[in-house]
Amino acid sequence: MIRERGVTLLELLIAITLVSLLIVGMLFAMRVGFNTLDATNRKVLINRRTTGAQRILQFQVAGFMPEMVQCGVAGGPSAPKVPFLQAEPNVMRFVTSYSLAEAGRGFPRVVEIFVGPGEDGQGVRLLANEYLFTGPQGAGLFCAPGPPDATGAASVQWRAAEVRPSSFVLADKLATARFLYLVVPDENTPEIWMPRWVRKEQWPVAVRIEMAPLELQPDRVQPIPFTAPLRVTRQPREWQ
Repeated sequence: MIRERGVTLLELLIAITLVSLLIVGMLFAMRVGFNTLDATNRKVLINRRTTGAQRILQFQVAGFMPEMVQCGVAGGPSAPKVPFLQAEPNVMRFVTSYSLAEAGRGFPRVVEIFVGPGEDGQGVRLLANEYLFTGPQGAGLFCAPGPPDATGAASVQWRAAEVRPSSFVLADKLATARFLYLVVPDENTPEIWMPRWVRKEQWPVAVRIEMAPLELQPDRVQPIPFTAPLRVTRQPREWQ
């Protein structure tokens, strides 16, 4: 007589339990792997954005265009021309041949790079706005004639840079950010970095943007000070 062998209910329950534990372990391992991959992708994107912002700044400053404009709505052909360069500690506005949307293939733009409030009120951000450059009279809408300065020369009052929904974030989560402008008086005098450019007869030799992160994160590319020369061959005094 042949004796048939089978599986008891207890053995079946043990087998199901072991398979369930194996599936749970595999799902847990997959979840940990996906979370690690997602965190790595976020860090890579942040690092790419940081390095990309450095390249954007480099291209914008490299495309600096020395322009003279008539300030004010009523500015016309007879209005005095002033250098179109707002160079202050927290904002820099100039004309560039590089566009955020069209790179170096589009029309010249008026770009304003400025320090704005950080997200949720934490620290500050480096932002950029750009507008189509429509010529000296159109760019003159960004400024207005001001009262004479201490030397008796006409001053310029610039329109404030505003945070817009279209503002491009160049750097975020910064503790501080400021602009400096290089002047080299002559060959025997050391270079001087000025926080504000007031010389109307010449352009700065270079511009520097100093940035300090709000929090040090060793696993991420940190914003570093940016320095670039202004390559111009014609000074404002040559238009006069």
